[in-house]
Amino acid sequence: MIHQKPKASRQYRVEEPGTLLPFLLTAVGDKSRNTVKGLLTRGQVQVDGKTVTRHDHPLAPGQTVTIQPGTGKKGKLPFPVLWEDEHILVVDKPAGLLSMASDKEKVRTAYRQVTDYVRAGDPKARVFIVHRLDRDTSGVLLFAKDEATKRAFQDNWEKIIHRRGYLALVEGAPPKPADTIRTLLRENAAHRVYSVPSGGKEAITHYRTVKQGKRYSLLEVDLSTGRKNQIRVHLSELGCPVAGDRTYGAATDPLGRLCLHAHELTFLHPLTGQETTFRADLPRGFEKLV
Repeated sequence: MIHQKPKASRQYRVEEPGTLLPFLLTAVGDKSRNTVKGLLTRGQVQVDGKTVTRHDHPLAPGQTVTIQPGTGKKGKLPFPVLWEDEHILVVDKPAGLLSMASDKEKVRTAYRQVTDYVRAGDPKARVFIVHRLDRDTSGVLLFAKDEATKRAFQDNWEKIIHRRGYLALVEGAPPKPADTIRTLLRENAAHRVYSVPSGGKEAITHYRTVKQGKRYSLLEVDLSTGRKNQIRVHLSELGCPVAGDRTYGAATDPLGRLCLHAHELTFLHPLTGQETTFRADLPRGFEKLV
């Protein structure tokens, strides 16, 4: 299948090893340093087809760096837009913000704010929920901009989504540096989720220790299933609850938030077939605590 590139995209071939920001500053000589940094922040730069936002991303000879055109929208969001094209919009949701409306909150949601943003450019524009993050979890959140894209994601979620990566700042340390947790999860009438020997839904969580400090550890967590509160339950039952998670046994709240961050989402674009990875930077404070 042949895919047409946006007419205004620009491609540059890497001839020597180096890092991304210096390469862009040389390649796009007519732009200021701040302008080039803005291209990275807005997710307009790809390396071999994968979106990259890190200034120090390593480059090797033979790779292709592509700069995608901006959207031209005048709307603003109170949180970063990692990527936007005609079919999808990816944001870095802050902790404390609902993904979508609940019985108690109808207005202050990521969905409502993203809708207002796209309608600033087109009053008839719509966005659609593809997946959700808990209110207190920050990180990569994906929206569709048309019903066909939404259905493509939801109908083929297991095939399209290649990775859902999280970073969790936990109290103490897990018993093993890396492991896979498999349990059956059930939710009770009080909406608390817990593991049961039978009669629940299978939940599979993979983790590895990135850094370990005196009181806290930073874990990288991958999900093979997407059950409600899965990471929080599994890490709590492992003896190292997510910091700030009073619901599941945390004794401390060092940052005034649940210390769980959805830092990476990799998927096949349902309409182009291109694999793309989006990353949200580690929140302030996580690394300092370890």
